[in-house]
Amino acid sequence: MINQSVFLLDMDGTIYLGNKLIDGAKDFLEKIKSSGKKYIFLTNNASKDKAEYVKKLDKLGITASKEDVFSSADATISYFKKIGKKRLFLVGNTSLKNQFLDAGFEIISERNQDIDGVLVSFDTELTYEKLWIACDYLQDGFDYYATHPDYVCPLDAGRIMPDAGSIIELLYACIGRRPIVIGKPEEKMIESLTGKYHVDKKDLIMVGDRLYTDIAMGHKAGIKSILVLSGETSLADYEKSDVEADYIFDSVKEIIPEIK
Repeated sequence: MINQSVFLLDMDGTIYLGNKLIDGAKDFLEKIKSSGKKYIFLTNNASKDKAEYVKKLDKLGITASKEDVFSSADATISYFKKIGKKRLFLVGNTSLKNQFLDAGFEIISERNQDIDGVLVSFDTELTYEKLWIACDYLQDGFDYYATHPDYVCPLDAGRIMPDAGSIIELLYACIGRRPIVIGKPEEKMIESLTGKYHVDKKDLIMVGDRLYTDIAMGHKAGIKSILVLSGETSLADYEKSDVEADYIFDSVKEIIPEIK
């Protein structure tokens, strides 16, 4: 049985795929609540703000508030405030840009400016010019960060689209530098979350479909983890990996009987 009281839930590939709710997801969420436990939607996808996630969940039949969602953008904003980064060159879309502007940051869009760092994220509005400017800044030695390292974003019908990790690899091929990552699998994500929600790490359990982000973060942060095989990772992938989950289920539906 699962004893932890706070479920950290990945979204893409765990609760839904694209615009389709995964079978049993709604019952799973209801079981968590009826058992007196709590869940927080924890996503690396920084291309949408909280309102967009709440709207998407509502369309899928899941009632949620902005407080129920914590993203790699939230963790990055918290981390940058802690270390005093304010002026950023951003490889990210308008939604992410607005999240940083609302939080009091300055987003620089031109070359040859005095910035505190380059931030790469999931950019659904990516242009060659952004990549080129990012390369210029990185060649000049400016600090380099990423909201998250996911290579792909899973869609329904088994399709995928390029995510932040793929952009990171392109830049690495060009300039040979890798960023400091803030979101999953890094412990910084959990540090920001526990500070915001005032919860203890021992009460947390991570539920997700990715070994190299969701499950790896469990190891790094010292929290329990559940791998679901409804998204990116297959059982064959898991058996070939050295990343170990505490539990493995086909989907969140199979977790329901294990919640006390």
